Amino acid sequence: MAALLLVSGALVPVASGRTLISDTEIEATVADLARPLLEAAGLDPGAVRILVIGSDDLNAFVAGGQNLFLFTGLIMRTETPGQLSGVLAHEIGHIASGHLARTSVAVEDASVAAILGLVLGTTAAVVSGRADAAAAVLQGTSSVLRANLFAYTRTQESAADQAAVRLLDSTGQSSRGYAEFLRILDTEFSAVAGRPAFATTHPLTPDRIAFAEQHVASSPHADAPVPAEQVRRHARMVAKLRGFLLPPEQTHRIYPASDDSVAARYARAIAAFRKSGLAPALALVDSLIAAYPDDGYFRELKGQLLFESGRPREAHAAYLDALRLLEGAGPIPATSLEMARVELALDTAETNRSARRRLERVARHRPESAVAWRQLAIAQGRTGERGLAALSLAEEALLGNRRNEAVRFAERAQHALPVGSPGWVRAEDILHAAGRRE
Repeated sequence: MAALLLVSGALVPVASGRTLISDTEIEATVADLARPLLEAAGLDPGAVRILVIGSDDLNAFVAGGQNLFLFTGLIMRTETPGQLSGVLAHEIGHIASGHLARTSVAVEDASVAAILGLVLGTTAAVVSGRADAAAAVLQGTSSVLRANLFAYTRTQESAADQAAVRLLDSTGQSSRGYAEFLRILDTEFSAVAGRPAFATTHPLTPDRIAFAEQHVASSPHADAPVPAEQVRRHARMVAKLRGFLLPPEQTHRIYPASDDSVAARYARAIAAFRKSGLAPALALVDSLIAAYPDDGYFRELKGQLLFESGRPREAHAAYLDALRLLEGAGPIPATSLEMARVELALDTAETNRSARRRLERVARHRPESAVAWRQLAIAQGRTGERGLAALSLAEEALLGNRRNEAVRFAERAQHALPVGSPGWVRAEDILHAAGRRE
């Protein structure tokens, strides 16, 4: 099946059939909600990565240091930006409290066999984004140890709930949205047979709801209004995700033609493209551009629709407009990646050079993007940089855990690059990472 592209980035495959979603608008919306909470927690917003995983699950977690993962199922289930801010505050509470580091210390107290089980469980959870994957691995460890670990993580979750409401208070936000989302979780969990495995590591949801609601009742910020701009941007983000990820018929039921809101028109344009092709979708997008000529994201969507319909020259013009309008809005690597793909499709000396420059910046900003490394390798090959192209292919192969392939391309890069040059040294690093060097 062809990869489904969000407006400014490919859905990048990860473990368990999930995908990492790269989209400038979604990333900017979430980052702007998170920024004041991160600053209140004493964290550098530029140092915390927020990644979105394509999955129906209502889940979020932190892993590998300052990395915060949100599932699209959770984002789409939030009804207000306040609810999503509550989830972000909870996860930021984990990071600020050093819970991951403390969990590592707790593991060190276990037996060697138990450590192996816990490490494998932690790895499974980090890769899949599901703590129930960890629970499956932990079946081979001591039941007493598992009970102690779950009690320990329940303590952490309670501490993160407390940190969440403190962070919301310190930024003048109401905790009401967090209490509302905990009620949503309770409703969802009640609708399925049994409790989700990851819920074993959390306090019982009714207890968490009671805590949050008690805090709302006593907080001076309980009735703090949510800024209208946050409401608008959250509605658009949810509409975009639904347009791309839900069946088109379901999107049209959620956003019927009688709904003339911008978010509804946005979702219907995406759903129309997926169901009926370019013409009806383009008419809807052009109407949005006519009404909001300074909105770069509508131009970006037009570029994507044209590109996926085999019209790269027109897509190029639309992306140029989008980049011009989005300039100054902060890092836009996802949009730059899509523009580079269009430039490579045009395949002229000028567009290939431009694509290479864009992709070099994207790869520096998103070194975990296999798509960026693959596209950069194509651009470098076309501009005569064979050694660097081999190095980029080695990076992509290493990300995909194709170790033999990574070794082959890293060795090819070293043969083509000057000994001791930055590229040669990076190829040596890849050989070490792939197990070829001791």
